[in-house]
Amino acid sequence: MPRITEQPSLYRHLEKMSVEELTANINNEDKKVALAIEKALPQLNVLIRAIVEKLKAGGRMFYLGAGSGGRLSVLDAIELPTTYGIEKGMVNVILAGGLEHLIEAPEEKEDEADAGWNALLENNISPKDIVVGISASGTTPFVLGALKQCKAHYIMAGCIVSNPDSPIADAAAIPVEVITGPEFVTGSTRMKCGTAQKMIFDMISTTTMIQLGRVEDNSMVNVLLINDKITDRAVKILMDKAAISNYDEAKAILLQHGSVKKAMDALVGK
Repeated sequence: MPRITEQPSLYRHLEKMSVEELTANINNEDKKVALAIEKALPQLNVLIRAIVEKLKAGGRMFYLGAGSGGRLSVLDAIELPTTYGIEKGMVNVILAGGLEHLIEAPEEKEDEADAGWNALLENNISPKDIVVGISASGTTPFVLGALKQCKAHYIMAGCIVSNPDSPIADAAAIPVEVITGPEFVTGSTRMKCGTAQKMIFDMISTTTMIQLGRVEDNSMVNVLLINDKITDRAVKILMDKAAISNYDEAKAILLQHGSVKKAMDALVGK
């Protein structure tokens, strides 16, 4: 398979560039990311539909990865219970080395071919669930081993990779290949590959939550009222949707019911 992510940078002698040249060139490379994702949207749409179907049926989603991509998936999953009011455990992350070692970045753990599957087993993985493997190279043993086992056990699995025709894409039922090209610093897949992964995670989680009915119009009506900033935002959403002009009145109704959605349902007599 071609290892585009490991090909030499298109730029030479970076140490001789000025700050202005470096930032301009990095920005030029970053501009390529959205176009690469655009080419992969048909594959991504198939994956998102499969995720929605599994979650609607009571299953769970598992991001599974190592390195930068795995850590970025943690950032995506951790926001969802608060932003969309979903149950913890609906969207999960299996990270090489374990979530408890997130900031330590134990990169050597990505070479443990059985560890990803064993972690899924500890989470009682079943065919009701769906797994999304994350690997810039498309060869990470931690991810590859788990996806092979998913296939053998009839568990739906997709993947997000940055090289074409990779072993991980071959093991996945729904491969998403986002080919962003050589990195600005050769092999530093925390850059364009990481940017692409973050954008894709945003697309997956946001589209899925909308499809699950966790958003109405363009508002997070199920947001959890965990601090003053979010409560203020929710009060203003309720004022707009329920045509309530008095802030204190809207806040009292909101706090009584716990979310904009529940307050709106109560106001219309549902």
